Formats: sequence, structure tokens, C-alpha cells
Amino acid sequence: MKVGQNRQAKRQMSEAFITSVFLALSGGFQDAYTYFTRDEVFSNAQTGNVVLMSQHFMMGEWQAGLRYLYPLFAFAFGVFFAEQVQGRFKYAKKLHWRQSILLMEILILFFVGFLTEGWNMLATVLVSFSCAMQVQTFRKVNGHSYASTMCIGNLRSGTAALSVYLREKKPEQLEMSLYYFGVILFFAVGAGIGGILSVHLGFRSIWVSSGLLLISFLLMFKDRLEKDVHELEGDLEEDIQKLGTQLREEIKK
Repeated sequence: MKVGQNRQAKRQMSEAFITSVFLALSGGFQDAYTYFTRDEVFSNAQTGNVVLMSQHFMMGEWQAGLRYLYPLFAFAFGVFFAEQVQGRFKYAKKLHWRQSILLMEILILFFVGFLTEGWNMLATVLVSFSCAMQVQTFRKVNGHSYASTMCIGNLRSGTAALSVYLREKKPEQLEMSLYYFGVILFFAVGAGIGGILSVHLGFRSIWVSSGLLLISFLLMFKDRLEKDVHELEGDLEEDIQKLGTQLREEIKK
């Protein structure tokens, strides 16, 4: 029974590739959404925000520079907040802490869809906060560290793994490389869809991102279901053993 539980712990649905697919789609969508509908500010590509912020500040355009500074602070706070949630609710039984983060992210993005043009700064800040929670919460795909809301780290890791595979011919390195490039691919697809829908549907297109995260949220219930099945099997085995012991004692009498 312990072996089964250990295997289950190693293969959490939160680290499954299928979960990372929807997270990456949503991550790419969110970045495209804020860029095309919220004054060309990135929600998770904070390197780009730093570059643009610095340019505006150097030119004395303080108001324009603040557009990129606030999302940067929001992203940092989102990481801090998600880490605090993990520390406080890591062993929560009713709802896994990662699902709690996803649920908050879904609700935040749904709310953002109601914000009109006059609230662009608040919308971008909220999406940046949401992205940060996601990237802090979901950091592994099949045991490999990755990011679901940005590409540079995945590109480096995937290329390095491919290089190792070509040199040492280890299948696990090729597998790792494919995971990383797959996440990048789905991020790009999400960004493309986000760009197109943002242009045609406007502010409420972010609800598509909420829907993608909802799929990941529901997928994670698979872990709880399998855990309940394992516990039920364990209880059943114990009951059978007790019944067998009682029968043997009755036969002896």
C-alpha cells in the first residue's frame, strides 16, 4: 500500500504534462491579452516591462514608465502571496492548495473581464498578480522544473537537454527536451489565440483564459479521486484480513 501511495505522490496531476498544456495556453493568452487590450503592457514578461520602463524613465516620461512598474510590483507580490498560501495550507485536506490558487486566479481573471478601458492599469496589475501566482505554484512538469507563463527558462532547459541527448544518447534527456519545447509551443498557441481574440472580442476575451485554467483545476481532482480509491482498497484489505482471522478463530472453536 505504501508503494502505491509513494508512486501516486510522484505523479501528481499538478505536474502532469496535460495540466501544463492548459496552464501554458492560459499563460500565453494572458500576456497577449494585456499587451493588445491594456495599453501594450506585458502581464508576465517582466523583462520586457523593465526594458520599456527604463526607456521611458530615461526619457523623463514618468507617467508612461509607471505603466510598467506597477505590474512588476504586482508580479513580485503574487509570488510572495502564493508562497504564503503554500506555507499555510500545504496540508489542507478539503482542497489542495494548488487548486485554491487556481480558483483565485480564475476568479481574478473573470473579474478583469468586466473592467473597462479606464481601468486598464488595474486590469494589468491583477493579471500580473495572477500570472505570478501561477508560475510560483506550478513549477514542475513530470518532475522537471519549468515555467508556465514565460519561455526563456524553458528554452534554455529544453535546448540544454537536447544537447545532452545528442552527446550521450540518453532517452530521458530527449523526453525532457520535448516537454520543454512542448510547453513553449502551447504557450505560443495561447498567445496567438489571445492576440486574435483580444482584437475581436476586447476586454472580455480574458474569460477564455479563465476557462483554460478551470480545465486544469478540474483535472487535479483526479489525484483526490485516486487517493480515495487507494484508501478504500486499503480499508477493504484490512476488513478482509480481520474477517479471515475471525473465521479461523471460529473454525478452531
